[in-house]
Amino acid sequence: MKTHPPTLLTLTRRTIVDERLFARGGAVLVAVSGGPDSMALLHVLARLRPKLGHSVVAHGVDHGLRSDGRRELDQAEALADQLEVPFARTVAVVTPGGNLQARARAARLEALRGAAARAGASCIATAHHADDRAETVLLRILRGASPAGLAVLPPRRADLIRPFIRARRPDIDAHIARHDIPFSSDPSNPDPRFLRSRVRHELLPLLQTLSPGIVAHLNGLADDLRSRGPARDSDAYIPPLPRAARVALAALAASGSRTARVKLPHGLVVSFEASPPRPPK
Repeated sequence: MKTHPPTLLTLTRRTIVDERLFARGGAVLVAVSGGPDSMALLHVLARLRPKLGHSVVAHGVDHGLRSDGRRELDQAEALADQLEVPFARTVAVVTPGGNLQARARAARLEALRGAAARAGASCIATAHHADDRAETVLLRILRGASPAGLAVLPPRRADLIRPFIRARRPDIDAHIARHDIPFSSDPSNPDPRFLRSRVRHELLPLLQTLSPGIVAHLNGLADDLRSRGPARDSDAYIPPLPRAARVALAALAASGSRTARVKLPHGLVVSFEASPPRPPK
């Protein structure tokens, strides 16, 4: 009898349950950029609400680095509205200069943590998947990482969860096609000036011709090294917001304000812009 591979919904549900990513009744904030992975994550976590008993809020961060950023978040907001998921966005100002990508990543994570505090969410879900993890292991090897430095992108670390980490990119693509989910494409993704792009489009496909299971092998290596001790996941981990910032953001949420400017650590000032409430159906 012919069997079919598990769907993205099934893979994600198993990961959430097996890794205990969040508790029934909890709120999960989904980081949404408008790209295919995060749009699929928003759709899947919304669809899983009846089975897992959680609530979902969505948040997008516009760094102002690309002119299409606002339009892409508008598309994400439209999907959230269709799924009856509250959506808000942050406009974060990242000044030009060195190490721009790392500073933008830090600004995004701090803004997401601020949004989670406002929404009462216990964790932040990002759309990293098994192929992302394999690419990151290869990047660390190319840069000369220690074994601890290869234990990257675990299913959970502190307040960050990765429900797609056991899924492959084709699983996500199939889900998007099956449910006709709209998405935007980042023009920088295929740019060969970025090492990750070359690993994704050149190195990993070459390795797959030599070993079709290379993505699973690299994920298994990361899991094995993670089980031996704490990882040094510096590219993806930033300590949680200080308690004082969380308290201030929770108070701001309680005030009912839909827009506000808040100063976060490292001198970052962000503006929160909540979506207007939906009219009753």
